[in-house]
Amino acid sequence: MAASPHTLSSRLLTGRVGGCVWYLERRAVQESPHKFMHHFRNINKQWITFQHFTFLKRMYVTQLNRSLSQQVKPKPEPVASPFLEKTSSGQAKAEIYEMKPFSPSSLSLSRKPSEKELIELESASVIQGSIEVGKETKDEKQWKEMKLHVDDLPGILARLSKIKLTALVVSTTSAGFALAPGSFDWSCFLLTFAGTGLASCAANSINQFFEVPFDSNMNRTKNRPLVRGQISPLLAVSFATCCAIPGVALLTWGVNPLTGALGVFNIFLYTCCYTPLKRISIANTWVGAVVGAIPPVMGWTAATGSLDAGAFLLGGILYSWQFPHFNALSWGLREDYSRGGYCMMSVTHPALCRRVALRHCLALIGLSTAAPVLDVTTWTFPAISLPINLYISYLGFRFYTDADRKSSRKLFFCSLWHLPLLLLLMLTCKQPPGGKCDKGEPQS
Repeated sequence: MAASPHTLSSRLLTGRVGGCVWYLERRAVQESPHKFMHHFRNINKQWITFQHFTFLKRMYVTQLNRSLSQQVKPKPEPVASPFLEKTSSGQAKAEIYEMKPFSPSSLSLSRKPSEKELIELESASVIQGSIEVGKETKDEKQWKEMKLHVDDLPGILARLSKIKLTALVVSTTSAGFALAPGSFDWSCFLLTFAGTGLASCAANSINQFFEVPFDSNMNRTKNRPLVRGQISPLLAVSFATCCAIPGVALLTWGVNPLTGALGVFNIFLYTCCYTPLKRISIANTWVGAVVGAIPPVMGWTAATGSLDAGAFLLGGILYSWQFPHFNALSWGLREDYSRGGYCMMSVTHPALCRRVALRHCLALIGLSTAAPVLDVTTWTFPAISLPINLYISYLGFRFYTDADRKSSRKLFFCSLWHLPLLLLLMLTCKQPPGGKCDKGEPQS
């Protein structure tokens, strides 16, 4: 019968030496091979486990099949919005680094590399990919010299003066002039048209001059001419001065002093009150609404030479219209306004922003009803304007209850066509010259 290793060791060796040999033989038989591997160390005094051999296998396969390795550019990580929507859901996106294949000189297959070398190779590839991505991002964001050409100057000045906003101001002024009682004086109308447009261009240019450091932080305004350096600040101020002086002169001496005074007051209110107040208090929205309500009043005073009840009615309609228009617009730009440092209702008081928008949507119904009472229009106007006023009120209610970007966009786009249609309906229902509102000939 064969003797067990324990009996054999005890026969050959006795005493302490035999006991030690017997203990080692017993441990070698009982422990599994993967446990046994942990008792061996490499030259760097670090443990060798099966995980290291698995990693060596991956390295071997990667080097033999370089054509299978992927090289991708990392996608820019989206900035998480601090404003939560009721219907929005975030999606997690993993950041991918560019992985480079290992070069044959850096890893020799004839010997087993140490763990320290493997970690250094892996770290070097990740760092190299990150550096290349950083260089690409830096090249994309690098500012380039921009030269001003004479052919580009009209377009640059149009963007400096916010030509679309200026067109809205001129159109509301023209509506106020046309709705005023009395006959239509074309020479006075053209002077009012030109003077109001020049005053608006001056105010908008000065506004952009003051807000360059803040506009550069907003996606909506980062491409404005002064922010991009397409024109110098001196040229912008010179353009504003060349618009303000003849604009105010046309309104004062070409139309009447009251209209000129309203033009000067509106430029001052927009540039010196509304512009700095945007970074101080949410009261800027109410001040800005007054700025937008003055142009139709100027049209009325240009035709009549006085401030009548009809002028205040037109100003009230423009005042109330601006709250659903601007509050809905600012709701989708909350991140931009917050980044630019502007104190807007949609950023600091979102619930108040929605309430005020709904409140003034309903106010438009009351103001439209007051038009025939003040002898500005006939009683047909409240009836035919009721459907569009109810529709914008419905969208204002949806914006108030849903509080998401979809409802705010619908309200904003509705406001774009609501105001021109409302003013057009007022013109079609204007009180005839023989009515009670005939105040006489317009003064120039």
